[in-house]
Amino acid sequence: MHIITRKRIVDFSKKFPDCANSLDSWYRILKHTTVTNFTELRAIFPSADQVEGLTVFNIGGNKARLIAAIHYNAQRVFIRHVLTHREYDKNKWKEG
Repeated sequence: MHIITRKRIVDFSKKFPDCANSLDSWYRILKHTTVTNFTELRAIFPSADQVEGLTVFNIGGNKARLIAAIHYNAQRVFIRHVLTHREYDKNKWKEG
């Protein structure tokens, strides 16, 4: 899958280096995988959830949340946000 944009992962990893390995692992796995639906994605990432049309991944033992829009037909993943668990719980990411 083509992941747009890795910059959000890099920026978050600089702020929170304890999540860097987990984010890098997520990126490498998904980049070299072809999935055609959410069920196939869940087989690879069992903790992934669908929330308001987006896919939310728990990263680093639930230290962070990666929120993405996935277009299975085009094989593209658009990273919307990478947040700490606390930031995610504030639900501001849902506002826009």
